Amino acid sequence: MVTGDGVVSDRCDPSDRGTPAAVAAHGSGVLALIGNTPLITLVHVSNELGHNVLAKLEHLNPSGSVKDRIALYVIEQTEKQGLIHRGDLIVDNSSGNTAISVAMVASVKGYRTLFTVPDKTSQEKVDLIKALGSEVVVCPTDVPHEHPDGYYQAARRIARERGAYLFDQYNNPLNIESHYATTGPEIWGQTAGKVDVFVAGIGTGGTLSGTARYLKERNPSIRIIAVDPVGSVFHSLFYFNKLSESGRYQVEGIGSDTPCGALDMSVIDEVIQVDDHEAFASARRLVRDEGLLVGGSSGSAVAGLATWARRQPKGNALNIVTILPDSGMRYLSKFLNDSWMREAGFSLSGQSC
Repeated sequence: MVTGDGVVSDRCDPSDRGTPAAVAAHGSGVLALIGNTPLITLVHVSNELGHNVLAKLEHLNPSGSVKDRIALYVIEQTEKQGLIHRGDLIVDNSSGNTAISVAMVASVKGYRTLFTVPDKTSQEKVDLIKALGSEVVVCPTDVPHEHPDGYYQAARRIARERGAYLFDQYNNPLNIESHYATTGPEIWGQTAGKVDVFVAGIGTGGTLSGTARYLKERNPSIRIIAVDPVGSVFHSLFYFNKLSESGRYQVEGIGSDTPCGALDMSVIDEVIQVDDHEAFASARRLVRDEGLLVGGSSGSAVAGLATWARRQPKGNALNIVTILPDSGMRYLSKFLNDSWMREAGFSLSGQSC
């Protein structure tokens, strides 16, 4: 929904959800609620930075994350291609959110699921995946990408052994398509095309690539800023076209130790690195100051956005849109817990973006 001045939209039209078209597409079930998430102003962040900062609230999707979009889109497109049928097993590796989303969609549509997850995945996520009826295999984080015990290779081995469909979120082109078809058009419509900058974290690359591709086609001057955790490889790939030595980082849902087929580097203008402390401090501030209970990848996006915005010339307010990918309810035992923060060596002070 566009506000009276036609510049920004603080929320999408509630009538977009559960419309006759949506209900016709998915019956009266929960899948009709995927997408058409609100776009709101981050009031405190905007005032601090001197720019209009708008956040797409993807944690309001029914399973609690942006990954509901790819889960529904990939499964429905794969069904149309005749590659999966009711009762089949779907397998993938996931840091948690995609697993939860695919498990939710699969439970409605009658598929079985199994996911491999790294051992840094929060217990809340693991419990949610299991609650949705999926099998979960926890794999070590501190192993190389090609190690057979790592979650990436373990998923491929299990899929081969059990004759399952490999969802392959990190390389599936339908990942990009899902956001080109949904997230990009929603942002364009909610802002009446008044977007100067789009900022998003890089995980699989699908959210950033699909949304950015759509926005760039409408207005090539829109700046696309990618946010990458320190220890991930995307910053080095973008600026030096080579893999850096990957390191361990605590933030979940973004970053990688290897290139991803679902990432289109050509739509990116800049990559900003954000460390764990910045990510968690920013996410905690979003909870405290903006009233948004969101995850660490949301904190990373806003911290990266703030770093970029502070480098810009003063006096020219920009419309900056970012994605808040998932719910903080999945991290109550981790960075939203003061005791965990202290034990992990993170300061509780400096809660600023």
